[in-house]
Amino acid sequence: MPGSVPASGEATWPKDVGIIALEVYFPSQYVEQEELEQFDGVAPGKYTVGLAQARMGFCSDREDINSLCLTVVQRLMERNCLSYESVGRLEVGTETIIDKSKSVKTVIMQLFEESGNTDVEGIDTTNACYGGTAALFNAVNWVESSSWDGRYALVVAGDIAVYATGSARPTGGAGAVAMLVGPNAPLAFDRGLRGTHMQHAYDFYKPDMGSEYPVVDGKLSIQCYLSALDRCYTVYRNKVHSLWQKVQPLKTRFGRSLREYFTASTPLYCGVLQFDFSLQLYDNLSLCLASRDVKPEETYFDRDVEKAFMKASAEMFQQKTKTSLLISNQNGNMYTPSVYGCLASVVAQHTPQQLAGHRIGIFSYGSGFAATLYSIRVTQDATPGSALDKLVASLSDLQVRLDSRRKVSPDVFAKNMKLREETHHLANYTPQGSVDDLFPGTWYLTHIDEKHRRQYARRSMDEDGPLEAGLDTSTTATEHIPSPAKKMPRIPGNTAGPEVVAISNGEH
Repeated sequence: MPGSVPASGEATWPKDVGIIALEVYFPSQYVEQEELEQFDGVAPGKYTVGLAQARMGFCSDREDINSLCLTVVQRLMERNCLSYESVGRLEVGTETIIDKSKSVKTVIMQLFEESGNTDVEGIDTTNACYGGTAALFNAVNWVESSSWDGRYALVVAGDIAVYATGSARPTGGAGAVAMLVGPNAPLAFDRGLRGTHMQHAYDFYKPDMGSEYPVVDGKLSIQCYLSALDRCYTVYRNKVHSLWQKVQPLKTRFGRSLREYFTASTPLYCGVLQFDFSLQLYDNLSLCLASRDVKPEETYFDRDVEKAFMKASAEMFQQKTKTSLLISNQNGNMYTPSVYGCLASVVAQHTPQQLAGHRIGIFSYGSGFAATLYSIRVTQDATPGSALDKLVASLSDLQVRLDSRRKVSPDVFAKNMKLREETHHLANYTPQGSVDDLFPGTWYLTHIDEKHRRQYARRSMDEDGPLEAGLDTSTTATEHIPSPAKKMPRIPGNTAGPEVVAISNGEH
């Protein structure tokens, strides 16, 4: 049959391709949503209860999409003691565009210069919150293809979500996630089990190239999100049925119990996630809807149906999805990295033993719109020193990092947003934000020259202050460099890494 894979072909595929290491970056400052309610003069609980948001991280004019991605990539490489020669593909997913031609990936490549590795495939992928997922799929597909040369793939998803003054502003956020992809991964993709739905809609888009702000149709966006989940789930379920029929007789209906954890992108706010999760009960209620000649999309804004679904799914949501909302609740909407921030939240709040052998369902949605529901399998090996143990350990400080951020008043937040708005895409501009407020090891913008070329520096890893260009010429530590054989090396143990100190976005 056209498109089918011969049985013998599966034996040649790398085993358990997926996420080996994962790193998260979010800004060092935030605003309390409860205080923002008072500042905006809205009813108490509108943001904290209605949107289920506690805090919102934001960037000053010192940070842009390039600096976010530089920071998270170098942090992942250092914390896992990886050499830049070990990466053969680098994919970036983002919707934060500061250049219509030059990709974020090419800016990140400056981190590779000292290693001499320029043989790195991949480029940026752009589509609202879905760009990071498309980039991840590209990386997984590369490792499973004839193009793979045995090296790791690196995926970066990053965005700065900002809105104009008004009801949408509290749904912002910012951050980046970097993922190392290869075989023998502790988080392996279920091969062939993806349910995708793509369709045209103007629910959220950014037609004004001179502004960071989007145009949003809130009701339409929620409708698109929920309908995409419904359709993706149907496709995913049918593929599972088909797979089970090949492996064994299908004796029971496929249900959501296949996935012990469920994460989803939070493109609007955390509150919408509980309702979309409650649609997981659709299998149990579909016959009832059909008997009343009611289509699923007709129930999306039905308050009675919503209340019934949420009540019925409350316990399941608490058990399987609540832990995935840590970063979303504390940092807000990160756009393309949102769903992978949810994945990191799940990993960070469980032990290797609790995760081992489970499945995690992931739903990724991006406005416009594009969506996929897929699943990953957690390895059974939770022994000390295993890949899963290292992954969990690398994220164990997530809550501590969230708590170490600096709280600012809503007035200071509003002034930062005003500054970003007034200086967006200015040439010959030096940012005004404080460097001292940034986390150690954070890359930041130092200057934009008259040709819009951006210069960056990295804050020192110690607490003494920022590193400026030319002050640190330390060489890289000895790192494991894999040969381009089709066997992936294990990640070396964590050791302190070097610091690169100055970088730019280059010249055309």
